[in-house]
Parts: sequence; C-alpha cells; structure tokens
Amino acid sequence: MAIEPIFESSREGMTYERLRLDAASRNIAGANRPIASGEPATLWRPDPVAGLAEREAAARLSHEPGHPLADADGMVRYPAVDMVDEMTTLMTASRAYEANVRAFNLLRSMLMRALEIGAK
Repeated sequence: MAIEPIFESSREGMTYERLRLDAASRNIAGANRPIASGEPATLWRPDPVAGLAEREAAARLSHEPGHPLADADGMVRYPAVDMVDEMTTLMTASRAYEANVRAFNLLRSMLMRALEIGAK
C-alpha cells in the first residue's frame, strides 16, 4: 500500500486551510480600512493554484463628513466584510487544519511503529 499519497493529502489539506486562515485574517484586518473614491473594494479569497487572490467585492458606506476620504455627501466607503462569516471561516479552517495535523501525525506514528516491528 502506498503511503505517500496519504501524506500528500494531509499536506494539501493543511496548505489549503492555511490559505483560508490567511484570507479571513486579512479580510478582518482590512474591514475598517477606508477606500479612496475610484478604487474598488476588494476581499481576499483562497485560490488553491495561485495562493491568495484579491477579488472585487461590495462596499459599505458610512456617514463620516469630517473624514479626508469622504465624498461630497460625507460618505466614506469601506469593504463590506461579513464578520460572522469571516469568524466562522477562522474557526472551521483552524479545526480542519488541526484535524489534518492529527491525521498526519497518526500516520507517521503508525509508520514508525511498523518500522520498529519490522526491525525485530
């Protein structure tokens, strides 16, 4: 039985979950960063091929007439980050990452035990 594909599956799972964690963290960190007029609102999304990718998203408006980036109506644009969705992503990605680490470590310990048995 080939063991390397099982190890590779766990490694790929850990890599993807790490991308999800990074994307959600960046989105939460940028939720209150104002967007200049003319710039698109963007959010980070995991891309298994390219890593993290910025994608255009909706913007939310906030009435702040004294802000330097306010438009003529006193509205400032911010990325429309769904905090509940991003926090849920953080929790599920963290748990999935931990599950992949446990599976990887369990397989490794089983392999080491098999080598010990074979050496006797």
